[in-house]
Amino acid sequence: MGLVGHDRGVKVIARAMRDAGMEVVYMGMRVTADQIAQTALQEDADVLGISILSGAHMRLMPRLTAALEQRGLTGEVLLLVGGTIPEDDVAPLQEMGIHGVFPVGSFTSDMIDFIFANIRPSTSSG
Repeated sequence: MGLVGHDRGVKVIARAMRDAGMEVVYMGMRVTADQIAQTALQEDADVLGISILSGAHMRLMPRLTAALEQRGLTGEVLLLVGGTIPEDDVAPLQEMGIHGVFPVGSFTSDMIDFIFANIRPSTSSG
């Protein structure tokens, strides 16, 4: 989200999520909060993961939570953010509705475990 120009890490994470059995939709770089929220709505997403390495998470995540709220997705989508996030920003991010915060160096296995522990149960019988 925003103007971050690095996507190698998010591609590694996306592959780990797929390997764990998740369907992953990667939107690419430089997308807006409104584009992300609209895609989450259209895809009926259970989890929304955002990677921000620019340090702009305290400016960008409120925009995303507002866009999700406008579409009635608050509380419907598990919201995660990862990237260059100082320890002092974790609590404020959680207070604005971010469920999981994963700073640089977090293990993909921890992210996967968090998702499986916090996702709403599927109602489909696959």
